[in-house]
Amino acid sequence: MAFDKVKTLRAAEKFLELGKIPAAIKEYCKIVESEPEDFTTLNMLGDLYARVGDQAAAVSCFRHIAEHYRAQDFVLKAIAMYKKIDRLQPQNTEIATNLADLYASQDLVVEARAHYLFVAEAHGKAGATQQGLEVLRKIADLDPPNTEIRTKLAEGYLRVGMNAEAAVCFTEAGQHLLARGACDEALAVFEKAIHINPADHGTLKGLLAAHSARGTADEAAELIEQASTGNPDDIELLSMLASAYVESEDPAKAEATTAALVAKESSKYLRYIDVARLYLRCDGIDDAVRVVDLIAEQMLAEREDNQLLELVNELLACDSDNVQALRLLVRAHWWQRDTEKLKAALERLADAAAAAGLEKDERYALTQLTRLAPDQAHHVERLKELGGAEEDAMSEAFPEEAPRAFDSHARPIADAVPKTDEFIVGSTTASAPNGEFEFEWNTGADVSEQRSEPDSEISVEQGFTFEAVVAEELTLNQDEVVLSSSAESDGDSDTEARNTAIRAQELESVDFYIAQGYVDIALDTLELLEKQFGSHIDIDLRRQQLQSTTPQSQAGESEFAFAGGALQAEEPNPPPPVITIPEVEGRNPTVSEGVEATPNSQQISLGIDPGLAEIFEEYRAAAEREDDAAGNGDFETHYNLGLAYQEMELFEEALEEFQVAVRLVAPGDGTSRYLQCCNLLGHCFMKKGVPRLAIKWFDNGLTLPDASEDQRQAFRYELGAAYEQAGDFNRAIELFTEVYGFNVSYRGVNERLRELQARHSGNGSNGKAKPAIEQNDNRVTA
Repeated sequence: MAFDKVKTLRAAEKFLELGKIPAAIKEYCKIVESEPEDFTTLNMLGDLYARVGDQAAAVSCFRHIAEHYRAQDFVLKAIAMYKKIDRLQPQNTEIATNLADLYASQDLVVEARAHYLFVAEAHGKAGATQQGLEVLRKIADLDPPNTEIRTKLAEGYLRVGMNAEAAVCFTEAGQHLLARGACDEALAVFEKAIHINPADHGTLKGLLAAHSARGTADEAAELIEQASTGNPDDIELLSMLASAYVESEDPAKAEATTAALVAKESSKYLRYIDVARLYLRCDGIDDAVRVVDLIAEQMLAEREDNQLLELVNELLACDSDNVQALRLLVRAHWWQRDTEKLKAALERLADAAAAAGLEKDERYALTQLTRLAPDQAHHVERLKELGGAEEDAMSEAFPEEAPRAFDSHARPIADAVPKTDEFIVGSTTASAPNGEFEFEWNTGADVSEQRSEPDSEISVEQGFTFEAVVAEELTLNQDEVVLSSSAESDGDSDTEARNTAIRAQELESVDFYIAQGYVDIALDTLELLEKQFGSHIDIDLRRQQLQSTTPQSQAGESEFAFAGGALQAEEPNPPPPVITIPEVEGRNPTVSEGVEATPNSQQISLGIDPGLAEIFEEYRAAAEREDDAAGNGDFETHYNLGLAYQEMELFEEALEEFQVAVRLVAPGDGTSRYLQCCNLLGHCFMKKGVPRLAIKWFDNGLTLPDASEDQRQAFRYELGAAYEQAGDFNRAIELFTEVYGFNVSYRGVNERLRELQARHSGNGSNGKAKPAIEQNDNRVTA
């Protein structure tokens, strides 16, 4: 026989009306057994268990609801349920811990700290010092800038042998001190951490930063060097050591350490830039140029040409006639295929080499200039004076230099740099069709080991030759004439061949995208190809292939989206009504009260490790000194928590949160937050049966100067309802009449006014009646 929930609910309600709570509990248990996720019924069942004194069963019900809300990330509702458990079992450290964690997640520092302190005290009394310290650390995390507390916590860890935790706390305290600019205090704390763990990365970084700020980076370098010596395979320590030598302005050691670092991890080659700049600061221009020369080829290969140019310009700013730096400038501009800047750099190189008497470098520069600009007679004449063009330079195709090697203490940075024979400057074609470019690879390692870019990109970047530049410079005007005259005859065939090659290459990319599952990218690429080159059978074939595979993926996505939608649509059952239990309501034994109930600090420390007791007292003293208003979090948190309590009919807790929230705002702050608090406080006091206090808050909202007319209308109505509940019918009729005068249909005010006038006439002429709550109490007593 199917379970009849409606019939069972009616039976339970009937038993409640008759005061037969155990019988009602049995009926509610049937519903919960049939529908375990009916949290409304489960909450009522928990209240009934509490009413008959079965705390264990009540806690079980409330815990199940709280865990559900917590798992669904309804934090405020979870807090509300855990607080119900806390009233029943105020000494339960597990519940206190859960509440503290939830409060902390909502930035309610004061509440979280009160519960954590209770848990820490309980652990201390039980002799569980380590667990107590862990809880105290959570309190420290609530207030990270409080370095004094964190330092004492670290010392407590040391006393119980928890060295790793102590080191972490010392380091965290040092970092906060360093952030405040207290370098000396930070160093003292970092040194304590170093004694525990000499090779800790975070501590050493903080130590280096503090020493650098004080101008004593050499002291940090010594400590890091000791740590690195003991851990030779630790690349991070080696990197820190290089930074320390740079900060201490020791260029020789900085270069040697950087070389060792790059030998272990070649991707760190850019750290040489710091070394080069350090040499510049130390007036070592030649060493700076040498270091930049070490990494120039790899920087170009890794597309760091702009950074290389910036670095070379810094070198030339210190010595504008440095020949080696000018050669690097020439190399960078040649790589970028900037003809005008290249010519200017070559002329600077020729002039500087002539002034320095370096005929070889001057001859090299003039040779390249005559190839780029053969019409410059003075370059040709000077080159003849030097013995003519340099044969190696004449036959050289850039990149012109073989891969450079490091000094003996480091391995080569770039094992190979590809060379190309041909590239036409000004070409707008992104890739070379049909083997247009021919590569001449050197005997080094395959460049693909160091670069992830396709070969086609390498050909574009490095296939730049003097022949192409000379041809462009000498025949620019002729090319324009030839292009215009031959466009009609050869244009169609050349364009078609070029388009075919580009389309074929792009379709290969599409095949790769399809194979890797990048459907969107493949479709976009096909669409672009079709727009650029028109329809083609190869494009249609690949689009058909994508369409044949897309439905499966879309089905999967739809299924996932449907599941996600179901999850989002799933809402917990409506908040369960709360049955008021006077005995429990009156106790209200919060955790913070449990802490305050301790007579004195001597009793707190009874049975606690002396060190832990000292730390505990520091924490409690800090909590007492802190201004409650500053620690009560933000308005939104308390306001939302109050709404959650109100929704679950926990009006006492809701009032507490709304009262905190209203103290965090001002009536004239330009927002409606104060009005909202007045309204909700009034409603909660009405629900609690205290209409006089509700009148106070509704009146505050009504008399607020910046309230709108709609808001005043709402407050008049609520104020009238409060006066009605308080038994002051004359004032209630006056307010409802005022509402009626503005809007006769506002919230059924006409009917309510008629009923109220009828009641008023039946209660005599004085216009006073017993408050509704007193009348109800008298009936119950009778």
